Amino acid sequence: MDIPTRKYLAIGVLRSKIVKLRDSDPETVIDRCIAGAKRCDVRNLSIMKLKKYLERSLLCMGFALLAFYAGAKLHERLFSRAAIRHFEELQRETANNNVQQTRVVQPTASTTDFISWSKQRIGQYEESLNAHLAPPLGVMRIPRIHVEAPVLEGTDEITLNRGVGHITSTARFGENGNVGIAGHRDGFFRGLKNIKVGDRIEVEEPNGAETYVVDRLQIVSPQNVNVLQSKGKPALTLVTCYPFYYVGKAPQRFIVHAVPTAPRSGMWN
Repeated sequence: MDIPTRKYLAIGVLRSKIVKLRDSDPETVIDRCIAGAKRCDVRNLSIMKLKKYLERSLLCMGFALLAFYAGAKLHERLFSRAAIRHFEELQRETANNNVQQTRVVQPTASTTDFISWSKQRIGQYEESLNAHLAPPLGVMRIPRIHVEAPVLEGTDEITLNRGVGHITSTARFGENGNVGIAGHRDGFFRGLKNIKVGDRIEVEEPNGAETYVVDRLQIVSPQNVNVLQSKGKPALTLVTCYPFYYVGKAPQRFIVHAVPTAPRSGMWN
């Protein structure tokens, strides 16, 4: 079918529809128009409802995001304040611990007297200052012979280079027994070469102080550990190598035995 024929057919169909519409009942035409308008209104109403629903949904989401943001900021502020309070508490605890430790460490701040020390021991003492050790148990002083040393726990080399050491197997200060303290003969205990019976030994501890008086001096072999045995009452025993100026490994031990002048009330178990 050629193009002109198609055009004539389309025009004919259109004319027939126009004639039918013209010959139709006017009311039918109006009803059709009203029905079409209603369909358009329903469609428009659905679109409007959809728009309102979307608007409300977006608005609710916006409020929810704002609430989440506000909650997050509030949590952040509360957490920050809690962290600050925790940090301040740690600072106060550290300060209190430092104050308590200072009560023990403070007396050892006086300049150590190296005059009678060996050069090797002085060097080892300076090297020991780089090591981290536990706070001293106390401070020992023998005023007449100018001996002053921190009392540390243990008898390893670093400990005895830094101070004098509590012999672990013996009683501790405050216990009813014999407290054993060791020190190097060319270091903190060099001054023991001049000690005498009757000399006073002062021990300062975190919870108080105790004074001992020397009642016996001995020279024994290294194998003689009976000097450290407890006899059921408080005592203090100082141990160092002997002779004091012996070159090499000393063959003997110098022992200083002391007893408390007056046991402190509530100190001994």
